[in-house]
Amino acid sequence: MFKTLKNDLPASVVVFFVALPLCLGIALASGAPLFSGLIAGIVGGVVVGSLSGSKLGVSGPAAGLAAIVLTAIGSLDGYSNFLLAVVLAGIIQLIFGVLKAGIIGYYFPSSVIKGMLTGIGIIIILKQIPHFFGYDAEAEGADSFIEKSGENTFSALANISDNIILGSLIIGLVGLGILLLWDKVLSKKGKVFHIIQGPLVAVVLGIIFYAVTKDDSTLNIAQSHLVSVPVPDSFDSFLGQFSTPNFSAIVNPQIWIVAFTIALVASLETLLSVEASDKLDPEKNVTPTNRELFAQGAGNILSGLIGGLPITQVVVRSSANVQSGGKSKLSTIIHGFLLLISVIVIPTLLNMIPLSVLAAILLIVGYKLAKPSLFLQMYKLGWKQFLPFIVTVAGIVFADLLKGITLGLVVGIIVILVKSYQNSHFLNSEEVSNNGVSKLKLTLAEEVTFFNKGAILKELESIPENSYLEIDVRRTRYLDNDIIEILDDFAIKAHARNINITLISERGIVENPPSYIEFFKLAPLK
Repeated sequence: MFKTLKNDLPASVVVFFVALPLCLGIALASGAPLFSGLIAGIVGGVVVGSLSGSKLGVSGPAAGLAAIVLTAIGSLDGYSNFLLAVVLAGIIQLIFGVLKAGIIGYYFPSSVIKGMLTGIGIIIILKQIPHFFGYDAEAEGADSFIEKSGENTFSALANISDNIILGSLIIGLVGLGILLLWDKVLSKKGKVFHIIQGPLVAVVLGIIFYAVTKDDSTLNIAQSHLVSVPVPDSFDSFLGQFSTPNFSAIVNPQIWIVAFTIALVASLETLLSVEASDKLDPEKNVTPTNRELFAQGAGNILSGLIGGLPITQVVVRSSANVQSGGKSKLSTIIHGFLLLISVIVIPTLLNMIPLSVLAAILLIVGYKLAKPSLFLQMYKLGWKQFLPFIVTVAGIVFADLLKGITLGLVVGIIVILVKSYQNSHFLNSEEVSNNGVSKLKLTLAEEVTFFNKGAILKELESIPENSYLEIDVRRTRYLDNDIIEILDDFAIKAHARNINITLISERGIVENPPSYIEFFKLAPLK
């Protein structure tokens, strides 16, 4: 792991600057103490990063859980009761790992995963543009179409022109220029530009800009447009930011309902992010999903015990890690330590970072996730890939992450059913004899399930009277009982319509079987 330190250390700095405002913004959107988001980010980096088998995945508080957390804190009568639900959610995730539920992660269609990455990229861009101009009505990290402020994603964009902060815009443009210069030019000039990353330079310049212009009435940036890390005035007040669960409320059934909800949603979001991170990984490493559930469960137990928000693996931070050249999970762990050290040692300095500079960093991350060329690439793969992809993208942009993924999965399943309907069999009309008898051959696929009932019924009903039908099941390895019953029912109709049937199987040829049910029951297909 330490062999790649020269790659992981610069990447960890970039991930730190991406994670910092997201941790604070998600805590604010969740109605939780700001420090709780930092706790989750630290635990996600150090603890989950150490236990996880993912080389590039980064964990922390997730925007997808913000609405659940906001509702739960209110319904459970206090933050300490909510923390108990987080601890129990972690225990449930450990049980998911024992039950090997991580295998679910391998069944998400590639088109939906690509749609998720693209949708997240677009939503990052749309949500960060207002921050880039200095319009900070919505907290960092929000991903829902309807915002907490009452606006939606597009109305916030429309209101930018009336809320531009000149200082934020200028340093945002400077930061974006530096990032592009580093990415397109300087990174190819020498190793020093890989060690000192563009985001670090942009942030340092942002701090300098704020310090120089804070007394300028035109260019100064107000505190509401800067990072807002809690600043304790003593070590005791620092420790006072940690909270503990109220274990006496463990008999409250409502807490268990919230715990299971958090465990389920966090696990699904983690498994989706694992698939996405592995797809982004240039070396195509495969993350052990059951181990990931163990790591997430351990992280949530610890986070809940000391006052943190629920944790999941997060695509935004993971993609920033990949794009910045991270090679191992050391970058994830170091970013967690950077969060911890910075909030203890330099919280005042962190509070001098303009949000518009961090928005510039996230705009680059978003663009790399949602490149226009990907839309053309998916379109060329055909409608079976493009439709779930574009539905997932639209769902994420116009609703939220989980709803978008759910819509994409539903469409993906419908596509599978349609193709299964079409590919269950092949009906071939071979010849017509002199006396007008049609000869047809119905060849069944390797697996024929109840999904194929409609297609096979339609074909059988279309066979004309006075025909000869061969049903070939030699390649069929699974024949659903529903299909056997259809064949049995058709045998009665066939007799009335003078249709002669020959059943060809690996066990021989049978003319007009008296009972298909008995035939397949007595000698089942292997």
